[in-house]
Amino acid sequence: MYKPTVVYEDNHLLCVSKRPGEIVQGDKTGDEPMSEALKGWLKEKYNKPGNVYLGVIHRLDRPVGGLVLFAKTSKALSRMNELFRTGDVSKRYWAVVTACPPKHSDTLEQYLVRNESQNKSYVARQGAATPGAKLARLSYRLLASGEHYHLLEIELHTGRHHQIRCQLAALGCPIKGDLKYGAPRSNPGGSISLLSRQISFTHPVSKEALTLTAPVPDERLWHDLEAAIAQ
Repeated sequence: MYKPTVVYEDNHLLCVSKRPGEIVQGDKTGDEPMSEALKGWLKEKYNKPGNVYLGVIHRLDRPVGGLVLFAKTSKALSRMNELFRTGDVSKRYWAVVTACPPKHSDTLEQYLVRNESQNKSYVARQGAATPGAKLARLSYRLLASGEHYHLLEIELHTGRHHQIRCQLAALGCPIKGDLKYGAPRSNPGGSISLLSRQISFTHPVSKEALTLTAPVPDERLWHDLEAAIAQ
């Protein structure tokens, strides 16, 4: 039976920490998505006789781990969709990168174009003048450095396709394991070292301010870099 890592649950919302390799919604692979596995888990947990409602609020790339929010009611789904649309959800990511960034902290602003056939985004050479280009903006800060890798915290200001992966690669700091964007070698299982670490928002029903945090992957490199933050 599917056993999710539950970070938060109430009558309206379910937040789980996705494992790298899982898909949030069904795709052409035909693999079972989290949305369906979680419906089965909820059905068994609460001994529900009928169909279980679970709405997908947002998604993560398949090789990425960390927080994913689902709605347990249609009202919560519509209200959360509106919070995401208006930018009233703060999302922070942690990334292990293969090179130290040129600045301790900075805001990156570029125009990206998406190549559908390659499932990849590129920095637009002609900026906004490039057909199909969309503005991408994020802020990062260096949290810790090890002998070979560095831990960055990223705050997204826009939500473009592969935005963090593309913009960090353009900075010369590809994410560990991300072969598609220039990492020298893969991670076991095809994951990349990018974690949806924290989501902050106002609960759509109770109006409580929530900040949800994902655990770091149970790997020595992640634990070492997390421990180095306080040093």
